[in-house]
Amino acid sequence: MIAHLFARVGQKHLGFIRMGTLTLPCAIGRSGVVTRKREGDGGTPRALLRPVAIYFRPDRFRRHRFALPAKAITRDMGWCDDPRSPRYNRAIPLPSSSSHEKLWRDDGLYDIVVETDWNRRPAISGQGSAIFIHLARPGFKPTEGCIAFDRKGMKLFLSHLDKNFGLHIH
Repeated sequence: MIAHLFARVGQKHLGFIRMGTLTLPCAIGRSGVVTRKREGDGGTPRALLRPVAIYFRPDRFRRHRFALPAKAITRDMGWCDDPRSPRYNRAIPLPSSSSHEKLWRDDGLYDIVVETDWNRRPAISGQGSAIFIHLARPGFKPTEGCIAFDRKGMKLFLSHLDKNFGLHIH
């Protein structure tokens, strides 16, 4: 299945995803959809993204059967967003001297995270890291470039994932 993400007219940080007859609201990057993605620009890349793995907080999200490889998030997991690092745009153990995001967060945004194939093989320095599908802030506040659902939307989204799923961002 190929789903389609569209930004809302006049509200570039809000979007909706169409998956067959289902339409789900989502938050996207504060800069909206961008054609040329750069690290830190707040844009969600115009691209066809493929989900590759799922990370989840075992204390907040019950593990169940996922259509993709799944891994429990631990307190020592991070994601490298340092364009100078050879581990750029990859999961890393913490602590780390490279710039990174912590995957174990108190705010709940990463209770469930779908890793996408954005800038993965090879990871090109500065072209954006950690383009995830994760949980949204209240009111669908903008992300740093990720796609974010409320909990109900995330559960519906996960129920449609399979190894052939793609998300076309327009």
